[in-house]
Amino acid sequence: MEDAYARSVSEVLEFFAVDPTKGLTDSQVAEHGRLYGNNVLPQEQSTPFWRLVLKQFDDLLVKILIAAAVVSFFLALANGETGLSAFLEPSVILMILAANAAVGVITETNAEKALEELRAYQADVATVLRNGWFSILPAADLVPGDIVEVSVGCKIPADMRMIEMLTDQLRVDQAILTGESCSVEKELDATNVTNAVYQDKTNILFSGTVVVAGRARAVVIGVGSNTAMGSIRDSMLKTEDEVTPLKKKLDEFGTFLAKVIAGICILVWIVNIGHFRDPAHGGFFRGAIHYFKIAVALAVAAIPEGLPAVVTTCLALGTKRMARLNAIVRSLPSVETLGCTTVICSDKTGTLTTNMMSVSKVSVLQSAYDVPVVAEYSVSGTTYAPEGTLFDNTAEVQLETPANLHCLLHTAMCSALCNESFIQYNPEKRNYEKIGESTEVALRVLAEKIGLPGFDSMPSALNMLSRHERASYCNRYWENQFKKVSVLEFSRDRKMMSVLCNRKQIQIMFSKGAPESILPRCTDIMCNNDGSTIRLTPEIRSEIESKFQSFAGKETLRCLALALKRMPLGQQALSFDDEKDLTFIGLVGMLDPPREEVRSAILACMTAGIRVIVVTGDNKATAESLCQRIGAFDNLDDFEGLSYTASEFEKLPAVQKTVALQRMTIFTRVEPSHKRMLVEALQHQNEVVAMTGDGVNDAPALKKADIGIAMGSGTAVAKSASDMVLADDNFATIVAAVAEGRAIYNNTKQFIRYMISSNIGEVVCIFVAGLLGIPDTLVAVQLLWVNLVTDGLPATAIGFNKQDCDVMKAKPRKVNEAVVTGWLFFRYLVIGVYVGLATIAGFVWWFLYSDNGPKLPYTELVNFDSCPTRATNYSCTVFSDRHPSTVSMTVLVVVEMFNALNNLSENQSLLVIPPWSNLWLLGSIVLTMLLHVLILYVEPLSILFSVAPLSWAEWTVVLYLSFPVIIIDEILKFFSRKSSGFRFNFRFRGVDLLPKSEAHDK
Repeated sequence: MEDAYARSVSEVLEFFAVDPTKGLTDSQVAEHGRLYGNNVLPQEQSTPFWRLVLKQFDDLLVKILIAAAVVSFFLALANGETGLSAFLEPSVILMILAANAAVGVITETNAEKALEELRAYQADVATVLRNGWFSILPAADLVPGDIVEVSVGCKIPADMRMIEMLTDQLRVDQAILTGESCSVEKELDATNVTNAVYQDKTNILFSGTVVVAGRARAVVIGVGSNTAMGSIRDSMLKTEDEVTPLKKKLDEFGTFLAKVIAGICILVWIVNIGHFRDPAHGGFFRGAIHYFKIAVALAVAAIPEGLPAVVTTCLALGTKRMARLNAIVRSLPSVETLGCTTVICSDKTGTLTTNMMSVSKVSVLQSAYDVPVVAEYSVSGTTYAPEGTLFDNTAEVQLETPANLHCLLHTAMCSALCNESFIQYNPEKRNYEKIGESTEVALRVLAEKIGLPGFDSMPSALNMLSRHERASYCNRYWENQFKKVSVLEFSRDRKMMSVLCNRKQIQIMFSKGAPESILPRCTDIMCNNDGSTIRLTPEIRSEIESKFQSFAGKETLRCLALALKRMPLGQQALSFDDEKDLTFIGLVGMLDPPREEVRSAILACMTAGIRVIVVTGDNKATAESLCQRIGAFDNLDDFEGLSYTASEFEKLPAVQKTVALQRMTIFTRVEPSHKRMLVEALQHQNEVVAMTGDGVNDAPALKKADIGIAMGSGTAVAKSASDMVLADDNFATIVAAVAEGRAIYNNTKQFIRYMISSNIGEVVCIFVAGLLGIPDTLVAVQLLWVNLVTDGLPATAIGFNKQDCDVMKAKPRKVNEAVVTGWLFFRYLVIGVYVGLATIAGFVWWFLYSDNGPKLPYTELVNFDSCPTRATNYSCTVFSDRHPSTVSMTVLVVVEMFNALNNLSENQSLLVIPPWSNLWLLGSIVLTMLLHVLILYVEPLSILFSVAPLSWAEWTVVLYLSFPVIIIDEILKFFSRKSSGFRFNFRFRGVDLLPKSEAHDK
C-alpha cells in the first residue's frame, strides 16, 4: 500500500481486512504471505568466480598482450624452438596479467558486501497480534496487515502505519534513513502533502529505524523489498560502477596503441616484401615468417607490458600513504579519481557536524535591577563527553564554578531530574555514547559541565574520576539528592514534561518543554545573582521572548525552557492542573554542532577549485544556519538561488535545473533517491563527483558517485558501498586525500610518459634496423626483459616523487585531459628517437669499430643476408655473435636509466630537483643495473637472453651513447619553461597520444 500515509487509520485497516483488536487470522497470514511475499531482503546472486576472472581480461590492452604472447609462442614453434625458450616470453606476459587479474577479483568481491550488510538493519523479532493474542515472532514471518506493538529500544521490523498511541508520544530515530539529526515525533493523522518525502510521512514507521521514546501499535504495510530499506537495496543494485578517469585514459591508450601497432607491423612487413626471397631465409615462406617475427618484435616493443602492473603498484603505494592520513582506500582506482574531483556532495549530519546534540547557549535572568536584564552563557564542547566550560558573554569571562550561580545550578538540577536518557562510556570505542533522546542527552551533558556547588576544586576533582564514573557523576548526584515521586510525560498538546521530586521535606516539580508552552505558564522568574524569585513582568517576559526568537530564528537553535514549582508536602501524584504558576529558570539552546576543522577544510576545497554542496535530510533553515556557522560562506549575503529543498528543485524547469546545479550550495529535505539523482545530474554536467556520508540512506549515492567517501563511525552499509573510508570522520581528511590523489596522478603521468618514451625508442630501434637492412638489433626476449624489468622498477619508483608544494592551488584537471599532448608528445618523441638511434649506434659500432668486433665496412653490414652466397674474408657466423645485441641492449637499459632521472619532474631541471630527492628511484636504478649485470655475466641467464659479457671499452661506449639523453631533455625542459614551449604546444595541440573523450560518459 504505497499511499498509506495519506489514508486514515480505518481505511488502512479496511484495505488489509484486519481487526485492530484481534489481528490477522492464520488463514489471512497465509494469504497475505502469498500475495505480498515474506519480510526478508532477497539475497542477490553473487557474480560467479569464473565470471569475475574473465571480466579482468576484458580490456583492449590486455587482449593485445595476450595476442602477442600467443603469436610469439607459435612463431617460436614454427622456428623449431622448444623448451624454455619457446615458452619464456608468453609465460612472463601471462603471469603479469594473472597478477593484475587477482587484484581486480579481490576488489570486485569486496564491493558486493554492501548488499549483504543491509540485512544487519533488519529487526530479528517483533511483538505481533494474531488470532487475538500477542506473541513474539521472527520479524521475517511478518506480512502486510499484521498488527505490531513497538516500544523504546525496538528496531522497527517493517514499514508500518501508526494506528494507536499507547503513550503520550512516540519518537523514532530515523538518522540512518533520512540523515535527520533529531528524532522524529510520530502521529496518527493522515498526511496530505504532495510529493511527500520520508520526513513528511510522520505516521509511518520505517523498517530499520529505532524507537527512542514511547509505545504504540501499527499495521504492517510493506515487507522485504517493498520497504524503505528495500528501495535502498534496489537502488544499489541498479547502480553500475563508474569507470574512473585514469581507467578511461588507459582504455583510450589501448585503442590508440592497437591502431599504431597494427599500422607499424603491416608497414614493416610490406617494406620488406622484397627481402622475402633472400637466400639467407631459405625460401619465400620462411622469409615472410622471419619478417612477421620482426613485426611481432615491434609489437612487443610498442606495448608497455609492465604498464598495468606499474599503475596498480603506484596506486597501492598511494593507498598506504593515504592510510597514514586516516583515509582508508577500498578501491585502488579511486586514489587517482580524487585528483580530478570537482564537486564534493557532503552529508551534513555526522560529516560536517558531530551528530551529537549539544547545548551551546544558556540564557537566564541576571537580575531585574541589572542592565542588561538577561545574561547569556556560551557552552563549549561539541560531543557527549562531559568536557567543556561556560563562558559569560556579557562579562566576557570564563566561569570557574558555574554551579555557584543560582539559575545555572537549578538548570543543572532540572536537566538531570526531568530526564529519561543516559550517558555511558564505551571503552572499546573510547567515546561517550547516548541511550535515549538526543536532546535529553544534551541536557545531561550540560549538567555535567555546570558541575556541583560549594567546591572550589570541583573541576579538577571531577577530572580525577575514571571516564566511566565521570560520564554521569553530577547527574547521579542530583538523582541521589532528590527522590522522584511522580512523572507527567511529554505530550503533543502540552509540549512539556514534568517530574515531582522530594528532598529533605521539600516537594519540587521540575518542568521542561517548548518555550512557547512553558513561558505562558510562568508567573515568576528566578534571579541568577542571588537566587531570589520575582514576578515575571511583561517587560522581563518580552526580554526572554526576544532572546528565544534570537536563539530559534537567527541562530536556528533548538530551544527548551526550564521551570520549577514548590509543591505541597506529601503530594504523591501530578496532574495537568499542577503545571501552572511556574517559576522560570532559564532558556537553553542546542544544536548539532559543526566540526571545528570543517571551516578551514571547505576553504581549502574552494582554493583548489572544488565546490562543496551540503546535502541533508534536515530542514532548509537548519542547513543554511550551519553553513553560516561554519564560516565558509561568509561572503554570501543570502542563499537565494544557492539553497533548494528536494521538492523545490524537482519543480524547476529543465533549464533552471541546469543553472541551479552549477550554483547550488545546499540541498535539503532529501531522501536516498534524491541524493542519487543529484550525483547523476552533476555527472551529466561533466562534473567528477565525490559523495560523503555515513548512513544507510547514503549508500546508493555513495555507490553511484565517482568516489564515495564513508565515515569510519558510519554504518557498515555505507562503508561497503564506498570507495574510501575516513577513519577519523574528519572532513578535513578529504582535503589531504585530494592533495595526495593529485600527487599520485602527477606521478602516474610521469611514469606513463617515461614508459612511452622508452617504448618509442625500442620501436625506432627495430623499425630503423629493418629499413637499413642490418641484422636484428634486439631479439624479442631481450625486449621483454627491458620492458618488464628495466622499465618496470624505475617507473614504479617514480611513483615516490615528492608532492608539489602548490598541488592544491591548481584547479581540478579536466576528465578528458589527455595524459600526453602537444608539446609533451613532441618532447618524448625526440627522446624516444634518440633512444632508438643510440641503441642502433651501439650495434653498428661493434661491427664497424670495436676492437673485439670484425671491423666490417658498412656495406658488408647492410648486405649481411647475402653473405652465404658470396666470397668474404670473414665468417658469416659473425652476424649471429651475441656481443652486438648485448651492446645494443645495454645502451637501451642505461639510456633509460638516465631517462628515468629526467622524469623526477615534468619541467624542472635536475639542478633544481636533484636525483637524491627520490632515493627510491636511485635505488631502483642501482637494482636494475645489478640485474642487468647478472644476466650478462651469469652463464645460464646469458644464454637464455642471448647476451654476452662486455669489456670495459664496450661499457665506456655505452655510457658515451647514453648520457646525452640528459642534455637533450634539459634543453627541452628549458623551452617548456619559456614561451617557445607554449608556441610548440599550440602547434602540436592536435596530436594527442591519449585521445580526448568526446564527453564525460556516465
